[in-house]
Amino acid sequence: MDIKNQKIISVGEMLWDMMPNGPKPGGAPMNVALQLNNIGLDVEFASRIGNDEQGLKLKRFLEESGMSTELIQLDLELPTSEVLVHLDDKNNAKYEICEPVAWDHLEYTEQLSHKVKESGIVVFGTLGSRNKKAKQTILNVLDSDCLKVIDVNLRPPFDQKEDVEILLGKADVAKLNDEELIQISGWYGKTSKNEEDLIRWFSEQYQCSMVCVTKGANGAVLFTNNQFFNHLGYKVAAVDAVGAGDAFLAGFLSALVQNKSPEEALNFGSATGAFVASKEGATPKYDMSEVLRIMNQS
Repeated sequence: MDIKNQKIISVGEMLWDMMPNGPKPGGAPMNVALQLNNIGLDVEFASRIGNDEQGLKLKRFLEESGMSTELIQLDLELPTSEVLVHLDDKNNAKYEICEPVAWDHLEYTEQLSHKVKESGIVVFGTLGSRNKKAKQTILNVLDSDCLKVIDVNLRPPFDQKEDVEILLGKADVAKLNDEELIQISGWYGKTSKNEEDLIRWFSEQYQCSMVCVTKGANGAVLFTNNQFFNHLGYKVAAVDAVGAGDAFLAGFLSALVQNKSPEEALNFGSATGAFVASKEGATPKYDMSEVLRIMNQS
């Protein structure tokens, strides 16, 4: 993977996941940044909170987690984001995402521009640019020579083809789940039952050099350099799936940054995702020894 340096910047939403058992910090770009930081990488996170108690709590949570908060902007009008999380009988999550909220008005500041120029990798998602202002900020961030990693999060009604494709067209590396692969393929009438055919099509359609598709308890598949790599996933007692895909991406990306092979990256990403799936909420206290134990058990 060709990158100018190992500094990572993640950009997008930060919020409170309103879980059945109470609020938990969340937001895919924040979760990815937090896990990368826990693994020991040099990562910055850019977002925006409201000037309210919930926002200050989120900022304090990041600080207590050892994250820099210098790119967390304060909005004096819009509130900090909350998302209602509904779990089904298999502990898979559905989301109700309120709007407008502070991260919808993320600004492209001189400070953010400077950090982007210093970075070798930028991580971004599809949800964080649902608002015109935030979308323009993210597009400005992507107008750089960083390696661009997209974390696809199709959350209705913020999953429209014309919006998502602008961002997919900017990505070098894409992470999405199997349901999102089917939805995006369906935009072009691609209905093959062969998953590899769809992944190969996706890679060509959006000119992504690396495509990783997660499949929940059924593992993940990676396509790069015209080769497929598969992982069957690690079996854990799942508490909820919130943040598991974000943790997968962080583990996967951290291994790639450290020049691990595609197989090793898929392996470590799968273990990191399984660890978070075995805990409540998207941001459990990270325990590398437990991640390694998950890997060694299988």
